[in-house]
Amino acid sequence: MSRQEALDLSEEKKLDLVCIAPKADPPVCKILDYGKYKYEQQKREKEAKKKQHTTQVKEIRLSTFIEDHDIMVKAKTGAKFLKDGNKLKVSLRFRGRERDYVARGQEVMEKFAEAVSEYGEMDKKPKFEGRSLTMILSPKSDKK
Repeated sequence: MSRQEALDLSEEKKLDLVCIAPKADPPVCKILDYGKYKYEQQKREKEAKKKQHTTQVKEIRLSTFIEDHDIMVKAKTGAKFLKDGNKLKVSLRFRGRERDYVARGQEVMEKFAEAVSEYGEMDKKPKFEGRSLTMILSPKSDKK
């Protein structure tokens, strides 16, 4: 149908002529209520956003000579973050002469990872980044 016929038909029905595929040969158009179409499209996008879950990266800092009880307290907080579906970045900063005790820092990281192993699994093993040792844990997936 010609362009003018389509426009006349859309005016007759008191609707809009919307070009869907302008680059097609011949161009494809549709007669519809454009305001209603835009509203429904926004509604669908909003619904899709509601179902989306964004994961945040929470951080917990440890120290080289932290006591076992303190590790457990921090692990409890970390477990809460992992339960909520967030990723967890655990960092241990070496200050001054503490750099001589890298092995002790590795032990602290292992204890922490073991304490939260019920709720999360290690994405990135402890690795040196500058003066700090960092590891990343993600929530356990329940795919069994």
